[in-house]
Amino acid sequence: MKSESSPRSYRQGARAEAAEATYERILDAFMARLGDSWFDQITLDDIAAAAGVSVQTIVRRFGGKEGLIEAACKRLETEITDRRVTKPGEVGEALDLLVSDYELTGDLVMRLLAQEDRSPALRSVTDRGRAGHRAWLAQAFGPQLSRWSGSKLTFHLDLLVAATDVYLWKLVRRDMGRSLDDYKSMLRHLVAGAFAPLASG
Repeated sequence: MKSESSPRSYRQGARAEAAEATYERILDAFMARLGDSWFDQITLDDIAAAAGVSVQTIVRRFGGKEGLIEAACKRLETEITDRRVTKPGEVGEALDLLVSDYELTGDLVMRLLAQEDRSPALRSVTDRGRAGHRAWLAQAFGPQLSRWSGSKLTFHLDLLVAATDVYLWKLVRRDMGRSLDDYKSMLRHLVAGAFAPLASG
C-alpha cells in the first residue's frame, strides 16, 4: 500500500497546485482588463497573452468569456463578503468597512454596472450584487431595523440601500471630488436619517 507521501501523491499534489496557480493567474489577468476595458472589447487572446497561457487553456478551464466573468465575480463577491464581516448593530464599524470596500472595488463595480445592459452575463452578476448588498444591510443593521415590520421595514431598508449605494460613493468621491472624510460624514448623516421616524403629513 502506497503512503500519502509517495512520489505519485507528490506529483499529483504538485500538478494540482500548478493548475490552481494557472487558474488564479488567468483570473488576475481578466480582472485587470475588466478594470480598464469594456467587457465586449476584451478578447481571450488578450487574457491568454497576459496570463502566459494558451486560449485553449482558458476555454478548457472557463468555457469562454461568460465563464470568466462568472468566476471573476464570484471571487469579487467572496472578497467583498470577507471584508464586510461585522457584528450586527455596530453602525460605525459597518460603515467603515463599507467605505473601505468601496475604495478598493468601487471603480471596478461602477464599470461593471455601466455595462450590465450590454451583457446578460454581467446583468446576472450585478443583480446578485444588489441582492447581496441589501441582504448585508439587513443583517448588519438588523437591531436598528427591528423596530419596524412589513412595509415600514421595507421602506427603511430601501432608505439604507439608497444611502449606502455605490452610485453615491461614485457621485461624492469621483464626480464631486470630495475627500474620504467628507464622504464618511455624508454617509453617517444619511444612514442616521434612514433610522429616523417617518415625518407625518
